[in-house]
Amino acid sequence: MENNTSLQQQLLEAGVHFGHLKKKWNPKMLPYIFAEKKGIHIIDLNKTVDGLQEAAAALKQIAKSGKKIMFVATKKQAKDIVAECAKKVNMPFATERWLGGMLTNFNTVRKSVKKMQSIEKMLNDGSAESLTKKERLTLSRDKDKMEKVLGGIAQLGRLPAALFLVDIGHEHIALAEAKRLGITTFGMVDTNCDPNKVDFAVPANDDATKSIAIITNYIVAAIAEGLAERQASKEEEEHDAEANENEAKARRLEAEAQAEGGRGRRGGSRGGDTPAGQGGAPKRRVPNTRRPAGR
Repeated sequence: MENNTSLQQQLLEAGVHFGHLKKKWNPKMLPYIFAEKKGIHIIDLNKTVDGLQEAAAALKQIAKSGKKIMFVATKKQAKDIVAECAKKVNMPFATERWLGGMLTNFNTVRKSVKKMQSIEKMLNDGSAESLTKKERLTLSRDKDKMEKVLGGIAQLGRLPAALFLVDIGHEHIALAEAKRLGITTFGMVDTNCDPNKVDFAVPANDDATKSIAIITNYIVAAIAEGLAERQASKEEEEHDAEANENEAKARRLEAEAQAEGGRGRRGGSRGGDTPAGQGGAPKRRVPNTRRPAGR
């Protein structure tokens, strides 16, 4: 409980409880609103803590299972924070702009990523040296443009298992694509949005940088924990496999040694079966050299 109180205190200090003006509210946020102060809705931080812990537990399990979680935040005040956090846990992110079809038309987007990587390779390994200075410059500019939009998903080989969105109203295209593909959605939901549109809603102020930072960092810490547990169980499995292998090897050697011993005993008994008085090897016959009598 103390842990919750301190988390609540941190959320309060970060201004997570400040919602939008009353006139901008979405009635479906009513269960998450604590009060109204000077025309502004105040979010119930108890509900924020519950939503945050639930979302963090689910994301931890997804990370532990080895699946990818994609972060989406194209708002000016959120993009740098979210990109930084996603890089910490090596997860994909879209913070510059959401390309329509980034999920629903994933194969085409992958082609663009491959094109970007091949340009990068050309520029780095010197194969672009044969081009004119102008062509090299154009290539470099193209790469930078693509890097800006696609850099965060360059390592994403298949569709992510989950999406974490900052401001679900602002990222409605990404949310719609995820819904269409059945991808689990997590989101920071302010008082002007519908919390039912995401699978896991975290009621919070999605405009202040401090609020975005504290929520995203909490989520990332849970993901990091899941990844660490995955690594530990992997190492444990490897260790167990190695121990089993060594045990099997020892048993095999023991069995071989016993078989060898058995053969040695049988060989010894055969050697001692010589009849008594024969002395082992047969006697040589000596030719008769005596001359016959009377010659």
